[in-house]
Amino acid sequence: MRKFFRSVSLLATLVLLFSSSVAFGRSDHVRWDIISATPLPVSTSTVLSAGGVAFASADANLKIELTGSGRFVAPASGGTSSAVTGGGTWETFNGSMSTGSGTYRVTKLASWEFANFQTQLTIDNIGNPNERANGNAVLRIEYSDGSQGILGVGCHGPGAPAGIQEGVIATKDFVTYWSAQVPSATVDANRTLFHLRLR
Repeated sequence: MRKFFRSVSLLATLVLLFSSSVAFGRSDHVRWDIISATPLPVSTSTVLSAGGVAFASADANLKIELTGSGRFVAPASGGTSSAVTGGGTWETFNGSMSTGSGTYRVTKLASWEFANFQTQLTIDNIGNPNERANGNAVLRIEYSDGSQGILGVGCHGPGAPAGIQEGVIATKDFVTYWSAQVPSATVDANRTLFHLRLR
C-alpha cells in the first residue's frame, strides 16, 4: 500500500512539473523578413511586403547584398534552436565589382531578443499587423558556395526602444560585414520585420 501511495505521489509530482513547464515555459514562434516598404517615407499608408533587399559592409570597399525570410522557434530558456527554416540570396562586392553570388539557408538560431510590439499600423502584406515586433535575431547560415557565417537581423520599427539597429549584418567565413546600411527615406532597402505569433 505504501508503494502504491509513493507511485501516486510521484505521478502527481511529474504531472505538476510538466503542467508548470507548459504554462510558464513558452517558446516564441517568429517569422523574419527583409522587406520592401512602399511608398516612402514610411507612414500609415505604407505597404510592407516580403522580398526586400538589405546591405552591410566590411569596410569602404567590401559589401554584401542580402534578401531573405524564414521562421524560427526560440526556446523559453533563451538558448539556441535548430527549429528553423528559410534563407535567401547573397551577392558580395569589392567596390562595384561582384565577387560572388548565390543562395543561403538558415541552419540554426543562435539568439533571439524580443523588445516590444510595434505601435504604428501600416498595411501589412506579410502577416498579422498586431504581431509585428521589434527586436533582433542572430542566425547561423550556410552559403551555396560552401562557406559558413551568421546573419544578424535587427528591427527598429515604430515604438521600438533605443538601441536596436535596423537592417542586417553578416559574416561569410572570415569576412565580417559588421556595418549595417542605414535605411534611407528615399530608398526602398535595408528594412526588416519580425512577426511574433500571438497566443
